[in-house]
Amino acid sequence: MDLRNKPIRELRHDLKNAAETGVIEHLAFMALSHADENQGRNTYLWRDTAWTLEEARRAEEQPADPRFPLRGTPISVKDCFDLAGSPTSCGTKFYRDLNGIAEHDSWLVERLRAAGAIITGKTHLHPLAYGITGENPDFGDCLQPGNPGALTGGSSSGAAASVMEGSAMAAIGTDTGGSIRVPAALCGLAGYRATHGRGDWRGSAHLAQSFDTFGWLFRELEDGPLLGSIFGPTEPSSAQTPKTFAVISNDFLHDCEPAIIERLRQCQHELEALGLTATTVPVKWWSDSRDIFAPIQASEAARIHAGHYAHFEPSIRERLEWGANLSDDTIAYLRLRHTAFRDRMDAMLSQHQLLLMPASPVVQLTAGADHSQTRARLLRYTTPVSLAGMPAVTIPFLADGKPSGGMQLIAAREDDARLLAIAAQLGAARKSRGL
Repeated sequence: MDLRNKPIRELRHDLKNAAETGVIEHLAFMALSHADENQGRNTYLWRDTAWTLEEARRAEEQPADPRFPLRGTPISVKDCFDLAGSPTSCGTKFYRDLNGIAEHDSWLVERLRAAGAIITGKTHLHPLAYGITGENPDFGDCLQPGNPGALTGGSSSGAAASVMEGSAMAAIGTDTGGSIRVPAALCGLAGYRATHGRGDWRGSAHLAQSFDTFGWLFRELEDGPLLGSIFGPTEPSSAQTPKTFAVISNDFLHDCEPAIIERLRQCQHELEALGLTATTVPVKWWSDSRDIFAPIQASEAARIHAGHYAHFEPSIRERLEWGANLSDDTIAYLRLRHTAFRDRMDAMLSQHQLLLMPASPVVQLTAGADHSQTRARLLRYTTPVSLAGMPAVTIPFLADGKPSGGMQLIAAREDDARLLAIAAQLGAARKSRGL
């Protein structure tokens, strides 16, 4: 069974109607047969075939009913969440060795296992989740399966690779400054970043508490509501379907590749075809978003990793040292600016209901290239949403089966259910047109 072409909802139907035993164990075995298919063989930083197959046998005993919405579904987990019996590396050999073997599951892993998910392993990430390219000096750069010339993006790099290669049908990631949205866009996948504050971080490694969010990478937009329910309610509310959405103005898009602009207009037309009305909005006031985001992020990360800076690569070490040297008064002032920025974003989404913009200004990050300036370029497109704490879905685009850009569709805080529902409608409309 090729999991790369099967929606989760179809898998659930097949498993519900399967008469023979051992189907889930076979499914898990087939998923694992595709593990680590990228050139670096490093999609996973930890996996244990025997453990996963035992989990599959356990899931066989669960009834096929709504209490176990992910029963039998192969799921990978980013290696910043504790899984009992395995180390948690946070993308570094230092923490892998320091932390040792976790004794308990994180809250998120508990939720997944209780829902019947089959965990295939713990995936590669940019060190400390503090980067957006997927480059990693300890475990090797994460390259796209089938395209060794392209990085997956990060920090949820192995999460994206696991879905691309078919070792997982969906992958748990985190998004602080774009770590789900960017890999999803670069790898031609759907992505969901939850509202900030959804879920419980017990047993999970933070990077910056003010911005860290849970999320998923997956293939089918229609699977989003089901997956999102792991973090919080995603049932359709009594609220009406969105009628309007905003599109950022052209002046913000000056550094986008032409293909990205083309995909933005295409996505705008798709939403309009669903009956939504587009309005162009100026966002020049976003110009200071990274100036607010980056210092707060660095300050919080510096506190978490205090005493360990020397163990990390120079670019990360420098950010941590910078964050540690920021005064309390400076951070207090930045938090006031953060609140004002978030309030203004709240007002925009109150008026327009949804916001559409690129998740990345580029189609691909070339492996081995100089990406010293890439972080700043990509964060310009992701930090406004991170500051606002808003949920976002990455809408993927493919050309001849290859990734060709991704758009982020954004909603007001705690409007996750309606956001996932409209994204699912978009996915269904694409299916009906044979796309």
